[in-house]
Amino acid sequence: MPSPLRKSLLGLGSLAAGYAAYRAAVSCHRRYNFLGRVVVITGGSRGLGLVLARQLADEGARIAICARDQRELIRAARELEARGVDVLAYPCDLADADQLADFLATVRYELGPIDVLINNAGVIQVGPLETQTDRDFQEALSLHLWAPLRAMEHVLPEMRCRRDGRIVNISSIGGKIAVPHLVPYTASKFALAGLSQGYRAELARYGVYVTTVCPGLMRTGSPRHAWFKGRHREEYAWFSISDAAPFISMSAEAAARKIISACRFGRAAVTLSLPAKLAAAMNALAPELTADLAALAALALPPPGGVGSASIEGTASFSSWSPSLLTLLNERAAVANNQILPESL
Repeated sequence: MPSPLRKSLLGLGSLAAGYAAYRAAVSCHRRYNFLGRVVVITGGSRGLGLVLARQLADEGARIAICARDQRELIRAARELEARGVDVLAYPCDLADADQLADFLATVRYELGPIDVLINNAGVIQVGPLETQTDRDFQEALSLHLWAPLRAMEHVLPEMRCRRDGRIVNISSIGGKIAVPHLVPYTASKFALAGLSQGYRAELARYGVYVTTVCPGLMRTGSPRHAWFKGRHREEYAWFSISDAAPFISMSAEAAARKIISACRFGRAAVTLSLPAKLAAAMNALAPELTADLAALAALALPPPGGVGSASIEGTASFSSWSPSLLTLLNERAAVANNQILPESL
């Protein structure tokens, strides 16, 4: 007679096999073809958004991107059009609800009904808690919570009606674990992750699948356009060096492939990079230890001082530490992903 332990193990094995078979069947049923689909990507003129646009264009999608910088949009649109797809590039401040509504209305008019929405646009303010202001929190929440919420509400009526659609919300590992010196960012990404998961639960019945993406460190070249406070050159150095480290960060291209795959199969959530997955698991299993380690990390980061609560862009925060050989991979990504514009277009 099998022992109770053996019975338990056999039962767990059967459950695991059954769940794997269920997931395979569901994935096959939900598989999404992007050919001819209208895909909206906020913040699509550079970085991860542009890499996503490239890969989706190569699958035959019709691409709509928005951003605040007109020159970046022109450059991104030219590149995407060269891939032989329909492209709409629209200047838009997503914090302005009217501009967002105009953008999405223009997409419908120019390209047709929206099939896929990727809420990717973001802002990062780096500095000690003492330097962060109400405005920093408001800006982060406006872009990471309210803009995705408004965008989803604009596209959902048509998606519900046809019982088909995909929404991808790019949160962050900072939406699972609070990161020192990034408090407005992490607070707003926590909010986005919760919003996204809630929408997922309530929209699946309509055939609309919402995917929450939590990337770890990515080599997109984005530190140049982040905002730094306090000892801004020191803040830029640690942030950009971490973002470029080859063993703890992942390339934007690899991240985009995984995000598109998650969208294709209607997955609920995906955490990108092994370090991010390990950090999330440690936080779930040992939250006290994770909190203590975060407190130790905060002690190693630059103290308040410097420019105080003023915000200095990354491009004005260079030092002998960064850019340097330590940030080489991210500098290459910045050139490749439209983070550095030429003097003239």
